[in-house]
Amino acid sequence: MSDLFSSIKQQITGKNVKIVLPEGSDERIVGAAAKLKAEGIVEPILLGTKEETEAAAKKAGVSLEGIEVKNPEGDADFAELVAAFVERRKGKATQADAEKMLLDPNYFGTMLVFTGKADGLVSGAIHSTGDTVRPALQIIKTKPGISKVAGAMIMVRDTERYLFSDVAINIAPTAADLAENAVVSAETATIFDIEPRVAMLSFSTKGSAKSEETEKVAEATKLAKEKAPELTLDGEFQFDAAFVPSVAAQKAPDSVLKGDANVFIFPSLEAGNIGYKIAQRLGNFEAVGPILQGLNAPVNDLSRGCNTQDVYNLSLITAAQAVSK
Repeated sequence: MSDLFSSIKQQITGKNVKIVLPEGSDERIVGAAAKLKAEGIVEPILLGTKEETEAAAKKAGVSLEGIEVKNPEGDADFAELVAAFVERRKGKATQADAEKMLLDPNYFGTMLVFTGKADGLVSGAIHSTGDTVRPALQIIKTKPGISKVAGAMIMVRDTERYLFSDVAINIAPTAADLAENAVVSAETATIFDIEPRVAMLSFSTKGSAKSEETEKVAEATKLAKEKAPELTLDGEFQFDAAFVPSVAAQKAPDSVLKGDANVFIFPSLEAGNIGYKIAQRLGNFEAVGPILQGLNAPVNDLSRGCNTQDVYNLSLITAAQAVSK
């Protein structure tokens, strides 16, 4: 794990990346902000009132010295952000609507990212995933050619490093969704020094079983290859055929993958979520994320059970996504 974050820090050092943390009333968030500020690699922006943030800092036993703290209510940028929000929503929000919505720290923070006043956002310590992701989908939106956000985990054990997706967002992706996910997951993998070799997972290898589910993954493989012909990618694969060279040689001898896949695209959220937790709990892998993929600027969602180190780690990851755009 230390190697992963050493690599990330090398990528972002000197880039003056600003990460907005909307939950400035939470001691875990404030503690992470203080650590980021002390290191000088990422510039944190806390949202909250002076009283809230100072109380959280006292609980965390840290200083807010040098950290920018913004209170949406009365902030000098508020009118500018309201006007930009109304323009972005194109008739879906009046000025009165915008003034009310931007008092919500997640909406305000997302607008800071959209207008370039911050480079990324990390939230979710005290908010639901929906509260974090909804403003991003409405304001930042997905990249051209991407219709849905997907959530990836970087799985780390000693020198091993893999990417699992989607483990967090889309319950029942279509073939087109899986193809998009494969391409954007390969892009994410490169941020973490993983040279992507992408396996489209199923319970069948190269037609060994036939069903709507396996045919969906086969179609997704075809679409992904059309989208990104330069990628080392194949499917459909059972996990062992994608990961074990001897099984790959037996089940898919003509594939570009030789049991050496390192990016795994799961056919459903159910499979992905179960898969990464098995690797985490039985395989002793550390799971880093979830990392939201496919947005025009990085927004990431914490678990409400997170600790200060989790907030710090995800802030670094978000900064790495920002500099890789």
